Amino acid sequence: MHLKILLPSEIFAEVRDVTRIVVDTLGGSFGILPARLDCVAALEPGILTYETAAEGEVVVAVDQGILTKTGAGVVVSVRRALRGQDLAALRATVDQEFRALNETEQDLRAVMAKLETGFLRRFAEMRHD
Repeated sequence: MHLKILLPSEIFAEVRDVTRIVVDTLGGSFGILPARLDCVAALEPGILTYETAAEGEVVVAVDQGILTKTGAGVVVSVRRALRGQDLAALRATVDQEFRALNETEQDLRAVMAKLETGFLRRFAEMRHD
């Protein structure tokens, strides 16, 4: 199979000769072998595992997204992805990356709240004039 993992701004990975893929879906763990029929699956945040003869088993932490399989092509489109050598190292990386992202998101939300408050004040002042 030919696996592509897409992020909103880039191609995260493109891997040929994949023999097996396992992902976490909203309905549970989902495995794909080369002869599987075409399908679409909604992904939840979790671990995507794929295997090739050259690399062996590779683990990737993925955010929510969607997987489509058409013929030999498998496309995974997710918001975020991180590759790791093993599950323990990947978990540590995910915890660190997502914690930093959450802090950035909280800062962004605070800025947006200030902007919205300022806009609402100006709007209210305009209505009174």
